Parts: sequence; C-alpha cells; structure tokens
Amino acid sequence: MKITIIGVGLIGGSMALKLKSAGLVSYVFGVDQNENHLTEAKNLGIIDEISSLENAVSQSELVIIAIPVDAARKILPSVLDLINDNQTVMDVGSTKHGIVETVRNHPMRKRFVAFHPMWGTENSGPKSAISASFSGKAAVICNREESDEDALKIVEKITKNLDMHLIYMNAEDHDIHTAYISHISHITSYALANTVLEKEREEETIFQLASTGFSSTVRLAKSHPEMWVPIFKQNKENVLDVLNEHISQLRKFKSALEKENYDLLEDLIRNANKIRGILDK
Repeated sequence: MKITIIGVGLIGGSMALKLKSAGLVSYVFGVDQNENHLTEAKNLGIIDEISSLENAVSQSELVIIAIPVDAARKILPSVLDLINDNQTVMDVGSTKHGIVETVRNHPMRKRFVAFHPMWGTENSGPKSAISASFSGKAAVICNREESDEDALKIVEKITKNLDMHLIYMNAEDHDIHTAYISHISHITSYALANTVLEKEREEETIFQLASTGFSSTVRLAKSHPEMWVPIFKQNKENVLDVLNEHISQLRKFKSALEKENYDLLEDLIRNANKIRGILDK
C-alpha cells in the first residue's frame, strides 16, 4: 500500500515506521510545511519521498492527516477534493467533533474516517518517532456510520497493524472523555510547572531536588503549545467543565489543610486511591 503522511512529526512518523515494519505499507509520501522535518524524515527512513500534496494524494490509497487539530480542520476539505472513491482519508487528532462537522456535507465525506490513536509524548518532530509506540494502546474511530464500509476496513487494518485495540464512539462522547483523561492532565501539568517556576526561583535547586514523582507529573508541561492550544480551543467547553471540577477538588484539599481537618484530607486521598483499581486492571 502507498500512503501519504501529512505531518511527518511524532504521530505521523511513528505510524509510518510501524506500518512499514509490519509490511502493510510499501511506500510513504511525506507532506509537511516544515522543510527540516521532511529532510529528517527522509534521512531516517520514515518517508520514501518528499512530495507536494497534490502529487502525493494522487498516488496514494490512504492519506493520514497528522497535524495540529486546527490545521487538520482547514486542510481536510481540500484533501477530500483531491480523492476518488477508491481512496481513504483519516486524521489522528485529539478532538473529533469539530473535524467531523467541518466535512459533514462534503460530497466525499464517506471516504473519511475520524481516528484517534491514544498515545503521545511530550516530544515532537520526526526524530521522536518510535515504531512500537502504539502497541497495546487504545484507538478510537468516531462516527463510523458516516464512513464507507471499505474505508472503515482499511482504517481497522491500520489499527491492527499498529497493535492497538479499537473502540467506537461518537465524536461528542470522545471529546468529553478525552477532556477528562487527557486534556486536563496537560493543563494540570502546565499549571504545576508554572507554580514551581514562580515560587522556586533557583533553577539549580529545582534540578537537584526534583524527584521522580515531580518529574513524571510535570513531564507533560514539555509539550508544545503549537499542538495543545488548538486542542484546548477545539474542546473548550468540555475542558472548562472538567477544569471547574478540578479546581473544586483542589479547594477541598486547600480547605482541609487550612482547617487542619486531617480526617477529611485522609478521606480525599483514600477516595483518590480508587483510581488504582481502575488503572491496574
């Protein structure tokens, strides 16, 4: 299979590496506004050819859009304009409602599959691509009833070759759930990093005293705003909902400490411990 990757960074690059190693994909066209990324991806064997959008799409069975969600919404209609009934387009964005609404009335809508691989790191660019990164992780297809059956089968085959397990849901539910299990984690990490940077002025002290727990908690704060500002923008209402609940929970901890109510503090922590039973299944 010949495919086009639009956006040869972390996600797009990792998908290309895995699909090539699995033998499903024989040739990868790379399309990206960042010329350095294209050169790196070519040198790393992630893509086989640097190409224009039109040339790449014309020769591909599958087009994967792996760019920030606002840019994906802008380019998707143009990509669908270029394809025929034998080609499939998928995206990998972290928000889904906006993108499916963008092309709801497009004549080639049924050739598009809204897809989200539930994996990522704080790193970016083709040098961060990892072939085995998706193994064992969840992948979501949204609004499958709006896609042609053969297009769905191609994306399902992609999922299988990425070693991911597949979940189906509608775009609205997807965006609610990702706000709670992904997007709020990034806001919390950014806020904690800003808190420490504000209160602890000595960089060397942060470096020397940072524990594994602190480092893992603020790891997501290394994630680039070019990716995450569009996600927060596209999923604003859901993120605000979970953020309000998060602030409410922080106030409970603050109140327990202020009032020296250590029984309440213990109750809050024990309740939080219930998450272990869910995540350790």
